[in-house]
Amino acid sequence: MLSISFSSFPILHTPRLLLREMTADDAQALFEMRSDERVMRYLGRPLQKDVHEAVEFIEKIRASFAENESVAWGISFHGDSKLLGNISFWKMDKANHRTEIGYMLHPDYWRQGIMDEAMTAALDYCFRVLNFHSVEANTDPQNEASGRLLEKHGFVQEAYFRENLYFEGRFLDSRIYSKINPFTFAATTHNPPKPAN
Repeated sequence: MLSISFSSFPILHTPRLLLREMTADDAQALFEMRSDERVMRYLGRPLQKDVHEAVEFIEKIRASFAENESVAWGISFHGDSKLLGNISFWKMDKANHRTEIGYMLHPDYWRQGIMDEAMTAALDYCFRVLNFHSVEANTDPQNEASGRLLEKHGFVQEAYFRENLYFEGRFLDSRIYSKINPFTFAATTHNPPKPAN
């Protein structure tokens, strides 16, 4: 069983970005994303109708972090607290050392390499510090940009589920990607066990 015990929120830095804890101050920016059809198009979740839904969502993820069940970073530029998006590890399956990654970004910041940069830092933390063996990503097959991002970071498709999600009167497909911890994988690959005599 993998042990996860956060003593404090893990703040991450990249050349341009600060990955930090989300607070109630981020509710308006989060609401703008979660009420935007462009952002939510492939997520299979209803659009938020009121900023209080964003407040409740932030409270929920903060509570989940306090219980060592997930970690969700708000993404901002250095020196600017404005929330650009978020990236998280949730559905932590500690028995099998596996977790799921989720992410979203405001359309104003698409195609600028921001999520690429944030994902590099988040995955490094997930594998080196939290010591997960594998990370899963569940995507809409039509979300080609997300698929390309995952593949750039070494994820491979391991499953395709047909019509496994029912949302707003339609059955939707899911594409499942995964990535194995490259640090433990490298160790086991380059140092295979010796055969028994």
